[in-house]
Amino acid sequence: MDPLAEGDGATILERPGLRQRWWRLRRPFVLPSQRATADNIVAAPTPLQPIDLADDAEVSQVLDLAVRVGEVVLSAGTGVGDTSAQVRFIASTYGLNSCDIDVTFDAIRIWADRGPSLPPASDMRVVKYRSLDFTRLAAVDRLTRRIRSQIVPVDQAHAALDELISSRHPYPRWVSTAGWSLLAAAIAVLLGGGFVLAAISFATTAVIDVVNRFLHQLGLPMFFQHMVGGVIATIPAIALASVSDHWRSDAALIVAAGITVLLSGQQLVGSVQDAITGAPITAAARMLEVVMMTGGIVAGIGLTLRISTMMGIAVPEIAASAGRDTDDLAIKLAAGAVAAIAFALACYAERRALFAAGLSGAGGTMAFLGAQDIGFGPVVSAGLAATVIGLAGGLMARRALTPPLVVAAAGITPLLPGLKVYRGLYALLEDETLLGFGQILGAFGVGCALAAGVILGEWFDRLLSRRGAPRDFDPSFTSDR
Repeated sequence: MDPLAEGDGATILERPGLRQRWWRLRRPFVLPSQRATADNIVAAPTPLQPIDLADDAEVSQVLDLAVRVGEVVLSAGTGVGDTSAQVRFIASTYGLNSCDIDVTFDAIRIWADRGPSLPPASDMRVVKYRSLDFTRLAAVDRLTRRIRSQIVPVDQAHAALDELISSRHPYPRWVSTAGWSLLAAAIAVLLGGGFVLAAISFATTAVIDVVNRFLHQLGLPMFFQHMVGGVIATIPAIALASVSDHWRSDAALIVAAGITVLLSGQQLVGSVQDAITGAPITAAARMLEVVMMTGGIVAGIGLTLRISTMMGIAVPEIAASAGRDTDDLAIKLAAGAVAAIAFALACYAERRALFAAGLSGAGGTMAFLGAQDIGFGPVVSAGLAATVIGLAGGLMARRALTPPLVVAAAGITPLLPGLKVYRGLYALLEDETLLGFGQILGAFGVGCALAAGVILGEWFDRLLSRRGAPRDFDPSFTSDR
């Protein structure tokens, strides 16, 4: 029987005993009792089970295992530095300490030096997909720890990796659709909309998700899928605005919520992280992908607004008072928490991660609104809020036994600048070119501030978690959590 499997249907993830659970409940919540795998890799670990370096087949197995693990974490939006650390960690565990690793936007390459008497070995993996499956990301992280702590043979590690990659999502597909729809409804409330706007945003996003899933099955490129999503998000808003002038300004919040949903999940954090940490080529490729997907959204919304204007139909306009403020603070904090939970649910995050995501969303929303209330602009406020999310998210992620990326991505989702993007489009439609491009550039600045703030917060988190710890790898931190 596979030692990594459990008889009641759980795979890879063993459940701790009641005594261990009781001990964990007694420890303070905010203190990081465990570290993420990437946090621990400050030096190559001493191999616990070195393989025979002269055995080409065994070396190839280890390299293939390492790049396959890297493929999962890279496809989920992890930065180049953390992906390289994960790959190096697997190789070093089995004795391949001298490795050169090259991670780009869609490929992972590894070269292993086997000594002066043996030729070097290499492997490569092309990442052909982008996945927002946070359950798979967390499972791979735990498998990596288990490989280290339980000295798992290479063939069993491969079998365990095959199992978690081929396993079904933890929720039905309709739950993910409901998560995206709930995210749109929460964003509409966060921006000041009422029940009617939240309900329309919910239904509109459900249609976007179903239609785009169908178009994806037909092989339509993602740019045009986002363009279609922008069209669908705009049509209900135009219909509502044409009914009554009373709804004309509020209807724009439906479009802003749709933009936020379409922007969420883009690899903005990973692209900025790569740019900051010295991987400019991959950063440029990721940023170009984000820009192209955003361009698709803008094209779809702009096309729909232009056609409506040509037909003499009123288009939604943004009220000067619309936006994030401290009015109805309790409702907006709840909306921020629900938005983060909904995003995590839509990305198939484990149930244990949902509470941490909700706290991250509420905390980030509070920090953003508080910073704006004392006089900071949206870019600085977004950066400060994201720093709080990155720092607190890392601590909460360890308590929730999930990678910090899950909590951070969910936490910044309520702060994405969907309303600012629509303001820019509306200004361009009214031939206010300077104002329009200023708003769109401001939206780009907010997005970069969110990503940079998360990275800075995670750096503080790792710095605090390493205080007083030895510089080389401590295997006690990879024990079963």
